[in-house]
Amino acid sequence: MIPIKTESAWRGTSDCRQCSIRIAALFGDLDEQDFHHIHAPIDDLLFPQESTIYQVGAPSQGVFTLRTGMIKLVRYTSDGCQRIVRVLRPGDVAGLEVLAAPHYDCEAVALTDVAVCRIPLQVIRSLEGNSENLHRRLTSKWRQSVKEADDWLAELNFGTSRRRVANLLLKMRSYKDSRLTTLFSREDMGAMLDLEPETVSREITRLVREGVIEPLDKTKRVYRVLQPERLQAV
Repeated sequence: MIPIKTESAWRGTSDCRQCSIRIAALFGDLDEQDFHHIHAPIDDLLFPQESTIYQVGAPSQGVFTLRTGMIKLVRYTSDGCQRIVRVLRPGDVAGLEVLAAPHYDCEAVALTDVAVCRIPLQVIRSLEGNSENLHRRLTSKWRQSVKEADDWLAELNFGTSRRRVANLLLKMRSYKDSRLTTLFSREDMGAMLDLEPETVSREITRLVREGVIEPLDKTKRVYRVLQPERLQAV
């Protein structure tokens, strides 16, 4: 971990008030009175791409609100293969399971360079007991995370290889511009879709050749969706 700042509780709460993604983040519904209940540091942390934020089975340190970048949540099969159960984007919360268990049940790994806010459990407990706003937001985030994990399995792990790749392209579209979609390494995509990396590469190449999508960078991670109706109809 590379901390970019670790400040006092009051400086941390001040940052929460001014957070650029506050409306989508865990503290989005807090009012001024709620912030007075924060009496522990909320750390801003940077993690470079491919670094581990926390490991499965690790004792809880708190929850992590993602400010920038993307995180994959990984579980491992009995034979050591990784299965990506969800991808988090700005505003999502990693590690909510520690509110009900003493350990993390997934491994969180940075898919890109990421910035997160690490919120200690004592802050969550204090606010949850004093703020109906946070209690509602926690309940909403928990339900959202369960639904998205279920949707991930339902939408991305069934159907033909072409259908799975098309669903991933649609799911990873930008919140700000639905014509843009961001992908990952072919190995990560294979782990998400339960496909061989070569199969993923072949399907993406076919969609590019057919004019459904076009790459926008040399690494072939960012694409413009030219024909979303064809992706939806695959």
